[in-house]
Amino acid sequence: MQLFDDDDFMMTTPRENFFQILHTANRNIVDLEIERLIERLAVAEKMLEDQGLEEAYERNVQSMAATEPEEFENRKNSLFIETVGNIVTQCE
Repeated sequence: MQLFDDDDFMMTTPRENFFQILHTANRNIVDLEIERLIERLAVAEKMLEDQGLEEAYERNVQSMAATEPEEFENRKNSLFIETVGNIVTQCE
């Protein structure tokens, strides 16, 4: 099952590919992958809370976006790419 044109994939950003896949891939697979992401986020937040780091985390999110925008974008893009890979692999 081809979810997008190969040419389109090379001309778009990881974010654009992510949202394109969300709209075109099998809905059940997309739902499961988003649920997996939420589960991982829930565990990460719990770990931060248990260590008293939730406020420092929120400060770091804001700080990193402002002071290290390239690193911040790279990390977001990495997550977009990983998620698209997980969805596409399950659709094959």
